[in-house]
Amino acid sequence: MALTLFLVAAVLFIVAYIVYGGYQERVYELDSSRKTPAEELYDGIDYVPTHPMILLGHHFSSIAGAGPIVGPITAANLFGWLPAYLWIVIGSIFFGAVHDFGAIVGSIRHKALSIGELVNEYVGHRGKILFNLFAWLTLVLVVANFLELAAGSFAGDPAVAFSAVVYIVLAVIFGLLVYRYHLSILWATIICLPFVIGALFFGNSSAWVQSTFVMSASTWRWILIFYIFLASVLPVWILLQPRDYLSSWFLYFAIIIATIGILFGGHVLDVNLPVYKGWYAGGNNYLWPMLFITIACGAISGFHSLVGSGTTAKQLRNEKDSKLIGYGGMLLEGLVAVIALITVMNAGKILAPVEGAAPNPQYTFGVGFSKFWSIFGLPANVGISFGMFTINTFILTTLDTATRLGRFQLQELTGNRLDRYTATIVTLIAMALLVFMKTGDQPVWAVIWPVFGSANQLLAGLALLAVTAWIMKGLHKSAWFTAVPMVFMIITTIAALFLLVRSNITKTATLPLAIVAIVLIILAVWLVVEAYNALVKKNA
Repeated sequence: MALTLFLVAAVLFIVAYIVYGGYQERVYELDSSRKTPAEELYDGIDYVPTHPMILLGHHFSSIAGAGPIVGPITAANLFGWLPAYLWIVIGSIFFGAVHDFGAIVGSIRHKALSIGELVNEYVGHRGKILFNLFAWLTLVLVVANFLELAAGSFAGDPAVAFSAVVYIVLAVIFGLLVYRYHLSILWATIICLPFVIGALFFGNSSAWVQSTFVMSASTWRWILIFYIFLASVLPVWILLQPRDYLSSWFLYFAIIIATIGILFGGHVLDVNLPVYKGWYAGGNNYLWPMLFITIACGAISGFHSLVGSGTTAKQLRNEKDSKLIGYGGMLLEGLVAVIALITVMNAGKILAPVEGAAPNPQYTFGVGFSKFWSIFGLPANVGISFGMFTINTFILTTLDTATRLGRFQLQELTGNRLDRYTATIVTLIAMALLVFMKTGDQPVWAVIWPVFGSANQLLAGLALLAVTAWIMKGLHKSAWFTAVPMVFMIITTIAALFLLVRSNITKTATLPLAIVAIVLIILAVWLVVEAYNALVKKNA
């Protein structure tokens, strides 16, 4: 069964890339002779023409994070593996890849500015302010959450912390080798990648690492804040881009190993999870809308539009590369989500790293991955470490990319009156308030974090709204392929927000969560009305 599901998904993704991706490529009239913003606005800091394989590594690492692993595992435990599988495959092809592709192309046709610029030009300036403010606040919340995740993982495992430091140093070396000494990407990869992989094994066996990198979560928070400040303001080619590129190899290795394991290790991949568990799984967990909120990055995620129109569009050296990076990158992430789903199908439930601990999707993925690993005759515990380390790598990637994206959003929101240093500092101050301020005994970010899933999917719907407006008014073409997923995502998200309001509005402790959900509903309706007036009413 696992082999069949994997092969069906892989074949459908390949066909979709060629056929459906090709259709969108024709709609957008991609032209390799048209100069991209990376060339026209080159500044050596944010606008840097980049080889497509490096840019794919950066983009793929940035959009992946832990989402395509945690979401499918969680959703399959709630509703069964079949609803999760169908949404991953259908969502990746007709929702997520369309969303990502459109965000990148729409951005490069507007000086590689964010989706907010599309809203500004085709919906209205008031809509742009609302969109950019919403995007910035969402990114601040993402940075706060992932700062805590990264600090916690570093404090809990010195080997992970050591490997992350090695990553950062090697990223700088890679950037210098490629961009200053003009070494080929192949040779730079051959030189740097073994050290990245070796850092994981050395960190687990070295007494020096186990003693030197033992620090509290509080200490790691401040170290990480300094790091993400640098990642936001330094030229993209010297740290952020090469670090993401090197990180992407871990995910490529995971995909290759898992593929081989699924193809030739069927005897260890029994299905132990029910096909379908029912419409309702307790609490607010109704199959609709919550399945489509829980599985975000593995099907469609609004965060991707911020990456695509933020860092990716500013580095695209050829318009035609946008199909590989935008549409292809999302399908690759969908394949990762299918692999994650197969791991929990085999486990039968979310596992805990130690007896008595809370269930942990990352650990479940590590255990499942170790079974793929085992067909090579390698120890299972090493496979678990490799799987979990892959996830931790992308937690750090999401953290540093989101900080830079937050800087972009704030600069656009203020009409570029803030330089990159000031915009980064303001973003980090807002993040720090969420991390260090408390309501009751919880930090503010933890109280409002449950709304992130809905906020993220609302962002996807609004990004599709902006792309639809551009296609209709800017390209003067039919936008059915973006409009259909747009309508579904906005309606689904509003339904999920209503559930959140209903369950939290009467509770004093979670009242702020309900208020945030109400604000998001108002924002969504407001922007839809603005778009209706701009696209339908004025045309009529």
